[in-house]
Amino acid sequence: MTVDVEDYFHVSAFEKQFSRDDWDKIPHRVEKNTYRLLDLFDENNCKSTFFILGVVGEKYPQLLKDIHNRGHEVASHGYAHRRATTQTREIFKADVERSKKHIEDTIGASVLGYRAPSFSIDESNEWAFEVLTELGFLYSSSTYPVKHDLYGTPHWPRFKYQRSEGITEIPVPTLKLAGKQLPIGGGGYFRLYPTFLAHALVDKYHEKEQKPYSFYFHPWEIDPKQPRVEDAPFKSKFRHYLNLDKMESRLATLLKRYHWSTMKDVYQIK
Repeated sequence: MTVDVEDYFHVSAFEKQFSRDDWDKIPHRVEKNTYRLLDLFDENNCKSTFFILGVVGEKYPQLLKDIHNRGHEVASHGYAHRRATTQTREIFKADVERSKKHIEDTIGASVLGYRAPSFSIDESNEWAFEVLTELGFLYSSSTYPVKHDLYGTPHWPRFKYQRSEGITEIPVPTLKLAGKQLPIGGGGYFRLYPTFLAHALVDKYHEKEQKPYSFYFHPWEIDPKQPRVEDAPFKSKFRHYLNLDKMESRLATLLKRYHWSTMKDVYQIK
């Protein structure tokens, strides 16, 4: 189980509507939503990996401590939610290093994992894996082997593998059916699929692949009362707001249906 800890106005789909210079002026909802998730996880005996956005971690250091103290893994989602494909190597390194150092200083433990915003490591910036290795990360979960208009590495490996740069990459799960790779790793797709279909796809994945499965989502996805961004493109609004009012109950059902733990434990990262 993984959670990308960011607020609704941090998402890439709304980057033209919210300037980073204004982020501090916007009422934040991520802290409350993340504590709700922690309680939900406790209720269902679930351990998770929380990929923390640096700007969130700096604003809410106690939240990081509480996530760690409640037995979850704290990992990095970078600092300012800039897609890695838009950064130079030097800017990327500074962004990720700032996030990693703050998390480690706050919780007093090493950060092993990283996830790029919007799964933004691909053929154009494979140097990012070299940077992550230099910074001491042991694994990344930054690729999604599907075709998508905002991200995707459909021809890259679908399962955990060791990169030549020295880091382990754990792609978001896909299910290969009729020659196509279906996205089944969570997020907006989980809200789009009917619950029975989402469960059936995960069951099929386990039956067919005999591999660990990982799920991702964001705290804002259990927050149907979040402010609406009316001037965003229709596609972005559809993806973002679809079935938010159903997400928490669907998530609770998912937590009860399977056994969940952290990335480092499930994928045996050492």
